[in-house]
Amino acid sequence: MRAFRAPGRVNLIGEHTDYNLGFVLPIALDLACIAKTVPASGGRLRVRSENRAEEKEWDLTAIPSLQPSHDWTDYVIGVARQLIRAGYVVGPQNIIIDSSVPEGSGLSSSAALEVSCALAMLNGQPIDRLRIAQLCQGAEREFVGIPSGIMDQYVAVFGLEGSALEIDCRSLTHRTVSLPPNVEIFAVNTMVKHELAQSAYKERTEECAAAVESIQNHYPQVQSLRDVGAGALGHIFGGLPNTPARRARHIVAENERVKQFIRACQSGNLRKMGDVFFASHRSLRLDYEVSCPELDFLVESAQAIDGVYGARMTGGGFGGCTVNLVDPAAEEKFQSEIAKRYLERFSITPQVYRCRPSAGASEVTMNYAH
Repeated sequence: MRAFRAPGRVNLIGEHTDYNLGFVLPIALDLACIAKTVPASGGRLRVRSENRAEEKEWDLTAIPSLQPSHDWTDYVIGVARQLIRAGYVVGPQNIIIDSSVPEGSGLSSSAALEVSCALAMLNGQPIDRLRIAQLCQGAEREFVGIPSGIMDQYVAVFGLEGSALEIDCRSLTHRTVSLPPNVEIFAVNTMVKHELAQSAYKERTEECAAAVESIQNHYPQVQSLRDVGAGALGHIFGGLPNTPARRARHIVAENERVKQFIRACQSGNLRKMGDVFFASHRSLRLDYEVSCPELDFLVESAQAIDGVYGARMTGGGFGGCTVNLVDPAAEEKFQSEIAKRYLERFSITPQVYRCRPSAGASEVTMNYAH
């Protein structure tokens, strides 16, 4: 038996910019998915989720022609299809999955599942690490049907203990960004995921594409919203319809906020880091329209707690988590106060996770996997 680990992630800044080929700044988490694999006979792939107590199996020869089941197994089969199409051998095996990344939280449980299962299916076959991220993204886009960017799979593969990664989603390169030592990162889970989430995600990708198409009528060199500078906002967007203009304004400004946040990190300016967080959330709420009452309440509540520098929604939106920058001296107060306020307002106890930048995917020893 071998075991492979892939982490979830929290994105600090750069929301919805990845599928617009822009910049993002995630950290990998110590919350992770472990995929244990045991060789089997009979030409079948069996997968069991310990979290769900569900099991499914397929004939390996049938995998290239399978249709989506519209459940969690689509992420696994999507990855198997990508690996087979790319020429890798997916042998008969039993895969046991156990994940500590909460589903629907915006902490990328799906990418953790994809990458850990990809490594389990490869079972030691040599592969470029970037190729793993690309094949797992392909599974999500082509089989699961979500037009996602590459951030989640990329940071699941390349995550680094102690640092954030600034990822350039066009060149698929990254640089490490050290965070100030005197700040803690907490994710707060709304414990809700609104039905709108998946359909609205597709709508936003289409609206951004529509904005690019309109801009290209006058500026053919613009290939994505990544190519529009903040200084050109007013000049270019005057000719766009209202909704694509607001979507584009968020993306262009958010790419700039990634740069602002990194500069603030480098100078240890915690107040500025927090201001960038709040500005990002306002933009996601008003221009990109992917927030919801639960997320807005958590951000407003965090803003009112002493020792909180900044808060914003993170992930796709319509539920999931907020990410918060907190003074270490205020962390206990923050955790109790934010939970108390949310419980009073929504009758739901939110989960609060301390987020420490952790390493990317790897094989793990069995005592660790267990």
